[in-house]
Amino acid sequence: MIITLVLIVHTLLAAALVAVILLQRSEGGGLGIGGGNAGGLVSARGAADLMTRSTTIIAALFILTSLGLAMLYGQAGKTRRIDASVAAHARALPDVPAPAPAPVGAPAPFAGGFGQTAPAGPAPTPTPAAPTSTVPLAK
Repeated sequence: MIITLVLIVHTLLAAALVAVILLQRSEGGGLGIGGGNAGGLVSARGAADLMTRSTTIIAALFILTSLGLAMLYGQAGKTRRIDASVAAHARALPDVPAPAPAPVGAPAPFAGGFGQTAPAGPAPTPTPAAPTSTVPLAK
């Protein structure tokens, strides 16, 4: 919930930052949409100061929301509480002794199933079948 709210604010700040930067008059002309006479409300220098201040404020808020989102997403994947019942359950289990090693002369278990032993002698090698061609050869 809080991540969604901060993400929406972050997106709005990003759009506002782009708009404020594009409205500024650069020395090279730029877009210069906000330039010219401001209708007598503020002087040209005052408008430039206002745009610079607003850019600084919006950029600072954008960075703060970026850091806040990083911290929120970092904490979202962590477990906040240790489940003590798992540790208590592990302590309640009896200790199982390790299996004894097999005697030296004992046959090795066979991978075919539990309790079966490997067949005596080498495994038979399959004989390859004669190749049959299903595609007619060109004459």
